[in-house]
Amino acid sequence: MSLFEKFEPIAAARRALAESGVESINVVMEQVLSPTEALIEGRRTILAGTNNYLGLTFHPDCVQAARRALKSEGTGTTGSRAANGNYSGHVALERELADFFGVRSVIVFSTGYVANLGMIATLTGPGDVLLIDADSHASIYDGCRLSGAEIIRFRHNDPADLDKRLRRLGERAARTVVIVEGIYSMFGDRAPLEEIAAVKRRHGAYLLVDEAHSLGVLGERGRGRAEEAGVEADVDFIIGTFSKSLGAIGGYCASNHPELDLVRYANRAYVFTASPSPSVIASTRSALALLRAHPELRRRLWEQARRLYARLSAMGFRLGPEPSPIIAVRLVDREQALAMWRGLLARGVYVNLVLPPASPDGGSLLRCSVSAGHTPEQIDQIAQAFAEANATGAPD
Repeated sequence: MSLFEKFEPIAAARRALAESGVESINVVMEQVLSPTEALIEGRRTILAGTNNYLGLTFHPDCVQAARRALKSEGTGTTGSRAANGNYSGHVALERELADFFGVRSVIVFSTGYVANLGMIATLTGPGDVLLIDADSHASIYDGCRLSGAEIIRFRHNDPADLDKRLRRLGERAARTVVIVEGIYSMFGDRAPLEEIAAVKRRHGAYLLVDEAHSLGVLGERGRGRAEEAGVEADVDFIIGTFSKSLGAIGGYCASNHPELDLVRYANRAYVFTASPSPSVIASTRSALALLRAHPELRRRLWEQARRLYARLSAMGFRLGPEPSPIIAVRLVDREQALAMWRGLLARGVYVNLVLPPASPDGGSLLRCSVSAGHTPEQIDQIAQAFAEANATGAPD
């Protein structure tokens, strides 16, 4: 068997997409015009699939902070903090995030993916148990596999099933980490954290919440689903990313456990990865300050999210279970999804196309992510494009 033979199913899927005229993973933004618009195929296109929830990627404070850091500290760190030392900005960002979350300490990682990979694989090992929501992100699954711990899945957003599985573990529950997400990235549904935290307390397990899509989106102060649910004291580890609401790239883990600093030095994904560029850290710090100072961004985000959800629901589309900045138009027919995605792009709207096996329920979906930067007029244009693409597909 050839080394590359295992990739033939991927090649076949790519060929099928190309034959259908869809190149969803090779879309080129020829020019990014704003947080919500770009030129794609020479056409001014509304970006409705970027996870840019607060619309901060072009904010002058963030851009200026990045420019200053670029000029004073250069383009990159060229190594890990363990080997090359700590830039003052990295230390300051960890301190500011700890203050934001009201926790003892924070570790900053180079990406959100690496944050999940490193923390899960370092916290647990052989003899431990990872009890994860079945719809967890790929980075969670990969961290679990790397850990060597026993991996058990419980039914998506089902506290009763979680309770049953923890009860079966008996004394091993004390060495179990329960992993859920604040908002799930495909359908935009929230974790029932009040019930999950109660189950965790009852069995004496640990709780890790991935707030990647809920930072800046949920909670009175924008701290995420745990804040909104009032269970922050029950969450042992909060993991998230800078690449959504904060408009940059990077990740973090926040915790009140004093041992988190020990985890830092055992964490291979931290010790052996180059730390984020100073300009990225600077723009992230600026974005965090804006998130804290401007709750109206969050209110604007939800106004636009509810507007699009209501418009698409009224058209009869099957959507995710609740209004959210992530709005999934769920389709059973793959060919319909392909035709609609082409039709939307031709009408100047970019969304994410998700096909099996990437979709959680085996169907196809067109995934929209709404931004505080979207105007009501843009939201209405997105909805109108869905109506037209559903009726006629791609225009001639």
